Amino acid sequence: MRLLFIGAGAVGTYVGGSLAAAGHHVTYSEQPDAAAIIAGQGLRLTRNDRTAAVRDFAIYGSAAEALAAGPYDACVFALKSFDTESALDGLLATGLDVPPVLSLQNGVDNEPTIAGRLGADRVITGTVTTAVGKPGIGQVIEEKRRGIGIALDHPLSAAIVEALNDADLNGVGYNHAGSMKWSKLLTNLTGNATSAILDEPVSVLFADSRLYEVELAVLRECLAVMDALGHKPVDLPGTPVRLLALGATRLPRFIAQPGLTRFLGGGRGDKMPSFHIDLHSGRGRTEVRFLNGAVVRYGEQQGVPTPVNKVLTETLEALSAKTQSVETYRHNPDALLALL
Repeated sequence: MRLLFIGAGAVGTYVGGSLAAAGHHVTYSEQPDAAAIIAGQGLRLTRNDRTAAVRDFAIYGSAAEALAAGPYDACVFALKSFDTESALDGLLATGLDVPPVLSLQNGVDNEPTIAGRLGADRVITGTVTTAVGKPGIGQVIEEKRRGIGIALDHPLSAAIVEALNDADLNGVGYNHAGSMKWSKLLTNLTGNATSAILDEPVSVLFADSRLYEVELAVLRECLAVMDALGHKPVDLPGTPVRLLALGATRLPRFIAQPGLTRFLGGGRGDKMPSFHIDLHSGRGRTEVRFLNGAVVRYGEQQGVPTPVNKVLTETLEALSAKTQSVETYRHNPDALLALL
C-alpha cells in the first residue's frame, strides 16, 4: 500500500516504520525541523528487544510537499485529538486531493470530525492497543505488543488489515466501528485523569479503596452512555475489554478489586498515563475533553448522568489552563474526593 502518515510521533513512527520495513510505500509529513532530523538519521524501531534501522521511506516538511508526492491509498492520522482540525485544515489548504483518512487516534470524536470535512466515505476507523514509547525523534520502542483494530465498513479496510499483518502488527477487523472505538475509550479512561490530577501512578489509585470507587464510577458512567448509544463492549487486540466491563459493573468487589488492580494498576506499574505526561510536562492541554469529556457530552445527549467524568474533565482542564494550581490536589486524594 501507499500510505501518507501525518506526523511521526510514537504511534505514527511505530506503525509507519513497521509497514515501511515490510515493503509498503510510506511517506511522512512532519514539522520541518523534525523532518530534517528524521531524514538524516532514519527511523529506529525496537521490537522484541531488537533494534532495526528503517530508511526506506520518504519524509517532507509540509503537507503540500507530501501530498504532491502521491497518490496514496490512504492518509493516516496518529495525532492527538486536539490536532485533528488543524491537520485537516493543512491538508485541505493545499488544494490537492486528500485520500481517505485512517484515524488511529484515541477518542470517539475524530472520525465524525474527519467525515464532516471530507465526507463519510473518506474516513476509516481504527484503534491501537499496542503500547509504544518514544525515547527520541524518529525512535520508538514496542513496550507491549497487542495489536491494531480496523473497522470493516470501508472498501480499504481489508487491505489495511492485511498490510498491518504483513508488518506483524496484529491487525484485527471489527464489524462495528462504534463498539470498537467506545471499547478503546473505556480502557483510556482508567486511571488517566485521576493520575494526572493527584500526581500519582495508576497502581496507587487502584490500591486505595476510595479512589478505586472513583475509577469504577468513571467506567460505569461510560458503560451507561455506551448502552444508551447501542454500543457493546468488545475485546480489542490483546485487551479483554468485556472482562473490564464485567468487573466494573457486575462482579462483587472482593473479586473485582484484586483483579482490576492487577490488570489496570499493576500492569502499568509506575509508568504514568498520557494525561499525566501532558499536564506535568507543561504542554498546557490534554485530551481529557475528548475522552472523559466525550462521555459527558454524549451522556447529556442521551440523558445519562455522568457527574464523575464531568468533575474530572473540568478539574483537569483547569489545571492544564493554570487557572487552578496543581498543588491543590497533588498527593491529596481527600481534596479530590471532597470535590467529587
